[in-house]
This record gives sequence, structure tokens and C-alpha cells, in this order.
Amino acid sequence: MAMLIAKRLLGALPNLFGIVLITFLLTRALPGDPAAFFAGPAGTQEAVEQVREKLGLNRTLPEQFWIYVRDLARGDFGQALSTGQPVRQELLARLPASLELVLASLLFAVSIAIPLGILAARHPDSWIDHACRLVTTAGVSLPTFFTGLLLTYVLYFLLGWALSPIGRLDPYLTAPPTVTGFYTVDSLLAGDAKLFVASAKQMILPVLTLGIFVLAPIARMTRASMLSVLSADFIRTARASGLSTPTVLVRYALRNALLPVVTTMGMVFSFLLGMSVIVEKVFAWPGVGSFALEALVASDYAPVQGFVLTMAVLYTMLNLVIDLLYVVIDPRVRLAS
Repeated sequence: MAMLIAKRLLGALPNLFGIVLITFLLTRALPGDPAAFFAGPAGTQEAVEQVREKLGLNRTLPEQFWIYVRDLARGDFGQALSTGQPVRQELLARLPASLELVLASLLFAVSIAIPLGILAARHPDSWIDHACRLVTTAGVSLPTFFTGLLLTYVLYFLLGWALSPIGRLDPYLTAPPTVTGFYTVDSLLAGDAKLFVASAKQMILPVLTLGIFVLAPIARMTRASMLSVLSADFIRTARASGLSTPTVLVRYALRNALLPVVTTMGMVFSFLLGMSVIVEKVFAWPGVGSFALEALVASDYAPVQGFVLTMAVLYTMLNLVIDLLYVVIDPRVRLAS
């Protein structure tokens, strides 16, 4: 297992270097001049040149890239000119908000999609199966920003069931003491049930927006995989042996159908990381996505590069977790590898 982890991490290094290089070149190719932006509309040409020299933008691209890689090796992601804070500090402060939103959305999607997929495979061509197809079709057809605005209009404006989309917490409440950075977890650790309920309610709209989209592929893959497994000979043998239906479905069928479902969950998790940028902006969620988007508008290179690199590292770690889950679910994977 240790050798497997080491091989995966070493194999990810060239990919991470390629991501660093491509992100560096793409940010330099963006329209706009950061020096002119931060010098202000009243800045003279001399002031712009001074800002450019201070930012190191007057150097050649190879020199800028070498300085950037050298700083990365020391753990320095640069300075966020839009906030005046180090990028690493901003990312560490905002990353828990994004991860809390993404993980809650994935948990919501999985808790609905897997039972729905199992029931649809257990009763093919029934009303449950048709409902599953309808949910999956609607989930992948609606863009996340449209779903978010629609849910806000219906649940908040018309019905008044959801709280206003103004961030992670009501402005009149104080954030819990930081332990994990997840407001729901930290409020429980602090023993503040009222704050937990308030932070959980604030997550309803963004979690529904992200969860509805990723629910569709998980439910569809669960249904297809379960249909394939339920027609296998060992399932017929298990039923003929007198095993109960829950035992056959969960212990035998679901475990053998989980590998493609876990792969799909890994893919949708990466989709969630990308889609959270738009959802955070729609719901004023103070995560790394909205931070990177604001920096992109301001032509602030360092936060954008730090955001992309952080997402790449998260995706690499996610692939490693999926590989380890393969071994846990099916021991034959270890022998095959």
C-alpha cells in the first residue's frame, strides 16, 4: 500500500509541473495589464512602469517563471495584489468554505442517487425507474447558475423557506472558533447548536444547486451497474439459496457494482470543484473560487495561479483516494496492479 501511494505521488509530479507551466503562460496571455490596473485610471506612464518593475513584469517570461517556481519551492504563492495579503494565507482561510460546500453537496447527491439507482435497477421500467430517468435528465440539462437562481427565486423569494444567499452565516451571528474551518463542524465542537442550525440552513441553496447537478451521473451509473450485476449468475444463486432481498442487493450486488460508481463519484467531485466557482459567486460564498474569480477580473496573476495549483493538488489526492478505495472494495484490484 505504501509503495502504491509513493508511485501515485511520484507520477503526479510531472502533471503538477505541467499545470504550473500552462497556468503561468495562460495568465500572462490574458488581456489587460495588471500594472495599469493597480496604478489606477489617473496613473501616469511613469507610475505604471514603476508598478510593473515592482511586480517583476518587466522581466522576460523565463525569468518570471524561474522566480515563480523558486518561490513555489519555498511554499510562497506570491502576494494577492487585490487584497494585499499572501496568496497562501488567503487560500488557507478560504479553502475550508469551498470544501465544506463541495463535500456537503457530494454527501447530499450520494445519499439520494445511490438508493434511487438501486431502486430503479430493482424495478426496471416502473414508475421509480422513469422518475430516476427524469431526475438524471433534468440534472444534467440545467446549468448550475440557472438552477441556483431558480432555487433562490422559488425557495427564498416566493416561499420564504430558505435564508437569504448572503454567504456562510448571517451577519448578526459570530463565526465559531476555528478548528477545522467548517462552520457546521466547528459549531458542534463548540457546543453551539443554534450556530450549527444557522450555518446548515445557510448551505441549503448552494448545496441543492451543486447536488442536483452531480446527482444525475451518480444515479445513472448506479442504475446501469446494478442492472448488469443483478443479471449475473452469482446473484441468481444467492436468491436461490434463500437469502433475503436486502442481503442480495446490498452485500452481493451493490459491492460488486461499486467500482464504476466510485469512479463516477471521483469525476463528479472534480466537477464540483470547478462548478463551485460559479455557485460561490451566485450565493456570495467566501471560498477560493470567488477569490480566484475576483483576482482574474483584476488581472491579478498570483491568486489565479495559486487557485489552479491548489485544485490540481486536490484532484491528485482525490485520484489517490479512489485508487485506495478500489483496493478496499475489491481485493482483486491489488493483485491486478
